[in-house]
Amino acid sequence: MNLVATLIVFAAVIYLQGFRIEIPVKSNRYRGQRGSYPIKLFYTSNMPIMLESALSSNLFIVSQMLFTRFPNNLFVKLLGVWEAAEDSAQLHAVSGITYYMSPPHTVKAALLDPIHTVVYITFMLSACALFSKTWIEVSGSGPRDVARQLKEQQMVMAGHREQSMYKELKRVIPTAAALGGAVLGVLSVTADLMGALGSGTGILMAVTTIYSYWEIGIRESGGPEMAALGDLLM
Repeated sequence: MNLVATLIVFAAVIYLQGFRIEIPVKSNRYRGQRGSYPIKLFYTSNMPIMLESALSSNLFIVSQMLFTRFPNNLFVKLLGVWEAAEDSAQLHAVSGITYYMSPPHTVKAALLDPIHTVVYITFMLSACALFSKTWIEVSGSGPRDVARQLKEQQMVMAGHREQSMYKELKRVIPTAAALGGAVLGVLSVTADLMGALGSGTGILMAVTTIYSYWEIGIRESGGPEMAALGDLLM
């Protein structure tokens, strides 16, 4: 069952990778040359889930260290109370903020504590969407950066003036980034609840990384012209 759940999540990620908006562009340098700039659903790839995982992991480590040292402190308990699992010595959160940031491991556990489930899903979707929108600004892939890159290549959006490119990209790119981040959050939660092998975060990171390398291979196999065009439009 765990293997089936993993394959389902794997297939869902691959399927959703194909969702994109094609923005038509044309060259001011060469008359008649046209192309498209794809805005993918997973515009920021797996970066939102990586940042969310790093945030959660660091908070869990700090909470465990504090609880081990100060188990009776009120603020430490508010951050997280940790107990060893019945079948292993591994600690897991049973209350506090870290408890609500950790996923229910089975559908039964999710149904028995619906508040935990709702809070966790809300946290995952919000964190991934926020990290995705933040990443486009710090990584140079935001609407202003894309508009500048197109301008440097003497490319403009078909049907739009050069001055209006930024406004159109600003309408599309942040929305795609936030939506893509939220979808990654949904997939991660689904993988955890279905009992997929490993963690939902780990599966998503693996699949999106493999798919990214596959795209690079396809683009470069098309020759120098395809690689150059891919660098601009992918």
